[in-house]
Amino acid sequence: MSAPDSEAGAALKEIVADDGADGARLDQWLAAALHGEFSRSRLQALIRSGHVSVDGAAVSEPKRRLSPGELICVALPEPEPAEPEGEDIPLDILHEDADLIVVNKPAGLVVHPGAGNWTGTLVNALIHHCGASLSGIGGVRRPGIVHRLDKDTSGVMVVAKNDAAHRALAEAFADHGRSGGLERAYKALVWGIPRLPAGRIEAALGRAADRTRRAVVDAGRPDAREAATAYTVLERYVPAAGSEAALVECRLETGRTHQIRVHMAHIGHPLVGDADYGQAFRTKANRLPETLRRMVAAFPRQALHAWLLAFDHPATGERMRFETQLPDDMLALVGQFRASQRSD
Repeated sequence: MSAPDSEAGAALKEIVADDGADGARLDQWLAAALHGEFSRSRLQALIRSGHVSVDGAAVSEPKRRLSPGELICVALPEPEPAEPEGEDIPLDILHEDADLIVVNKPAGLVVHPGAGNWTGTLVNALIHHCGASLSGIGGVRRPGIVHRLDKDTSGVMVVAKNDAAHRALAEAFADHGRSGGLERAYKALVWGIPRLPAGRIEAALGRAADRTRRAVVDAGRPDAREAATAYTVLERYVPAAGSEAALVECRLETGRTHQIRVHMAHIGHPLVGDADYGQAFRTKANRLPETLRRMVAAFPRQALHAWLLAFDHPATGERMRFETQLPDDMLALVGQFRASQRSD
């Protein structure tokens, strides 16, 4: 068997097994020796496809045992084209470097192609914008999505451009900031004014009867996932008796689907404009002053914006912090609530 092919365009990494490699599995030792640059599953795929050699002989078995002094060569093929097509969709880019890109996602933009949304997504836009700077996630030239925002939620998102950044960011998001490396904060306009100026909601989430939605469920249910959200009341609005509202900041301690929307509804304060979890509060808008009532009725989405994202850069360790103001639609709605305060 010959060494792995190093065709034009393929990158070749060579590393000599040290004393710590004695008897170690090839895939495990390589993952550690390359300092997390590639996931173990990625390395296993490269080995099985004949892209790794030991002392000049191609190896196809990831669990092949090593000996000190052996020369391991890893030939990295050019990333395959991404399945989604790149599309020239405008992006509000807050930061970009060789490892990642941070964007301010507008409301209405789906993050990833899927049923009913195969085009016109953030992924399509990033493939077009980043082009060859995407070095491949799992061998495919595509952006690495490590967290998502709902279609109708706006705000800051970070996306990886290579395997190493994707792995490090994914681990940070999976840790939910418990180690202090990740910070996520949202601003939401909710119906009613929470009794406490600040609080913490801890309630497990699982699938609702409608499988596209989530609900607070018993923690013992098989699909239950722990979820915790901390909130702080920023502003209070009383434009009409029985139709109070508040601007709150929510900080995620976990990252579940629809978490803020479900948790705020669970404590009796669903988001303004939330058609999935706030339907029972629609009649509150009927009591509002006319201009505000019309604005609320016409607001097309849940009033939720991811205003803050902070994390440690996966390559440099530098602290990265990004803040964005409320988008125009939420800014106008909040402004009208402020302007409509009762004077009595």
